Amino acid sequence: MGNWKDKIAVVTGASSGIGAATAKKLADEGLLVVLVARRLERLKKLAEEIFQKGGKAQVIIADLTREKDRARVIQEVTGRFGGADVLVNNAGLGWYGYGAEMSWKTAWEMLQVNVEAVAQLTLGFLKKMRERGSGHIVNVGSISGSIPSQGVALYGATKSFLDNFTTALYRELRGTRVHVSVVRAGPVKTEFCETALQRENGMHVPTERVGVTSEQVAQRIWKLMLRPRRVIYVPGWLRVVPWAELSFGWVIDRVGPLLLRKQKRADA
Repeated sequence: MGNWKDKIAVVTGASSGIGAATAKKLADEGLLVVLVARRLERLKKLAEEIFQKGGKAQVIIADLTREKDRARVIQEVTGRFGGADVLVNNAGLGWYGYGAEMSWKTAWEMLQVNVEAVAQLTLGFLKKMRERGSGHIVNVGSISGSIPSQGVALYGATKSFLDNFTTALYRELRGTRVHVSVVRAGPVKTEFCETALQRENGMHVPTERVGVTSEQVAQRIWKLMLRPRRVIYVPGWLRVVPWAELSFGWVIDRVGPLLLRKQKRADA
């Protein structure tokens, strides 16, 4: 899987953060990158930046909360290129606060983007990958999928879905040259926390000022494409977190609520 030059990579949520950094990295490595997001001006600016560095990019404007838009992404990429060689399911919505205070509009949009879009795009592109006998789907998940935490009840549940979905497909595809992987990322310095705060009843995310950079995650995604595995952690030390939940979940049961109440008071 080392020769990705001139292959087709679809990157969702490409207008900022991990998506933009990953698109740049893959373009630098010789792939033609299809940029998918809602914000046209940002995508046009990113595509121009890629062109100026000698890379190749195309733009597809899509609102991934809409089933028709997701289907159109699959149809356009298949029509232009015969399918995708790489799919990076990066787009995601977050929110931090008490679940009881989360609006259904926010919850619905999160489920559409974090769950339904991943499922629809993955299954939509996977068939052609299997027919060709090659391809890689990279799902950008979160360590919160492995450690249920106060304040991110629904978000963490969507990332648990991502872990389960990825693992099952990985096992189905063993022995083929089609790979499915999940990136379990910790805090990343992006607009994610700011956007979550702007949603109705959202609170500041405690980890908004810490974490790795988008470029670090993009670099790990590239290495994952060169050496496929089922799961990677970014940063690597987070691989201990699932074991910590099993061993010390009772501590989180007690301390977690206190931290959430403290954040609620700070935001008041």
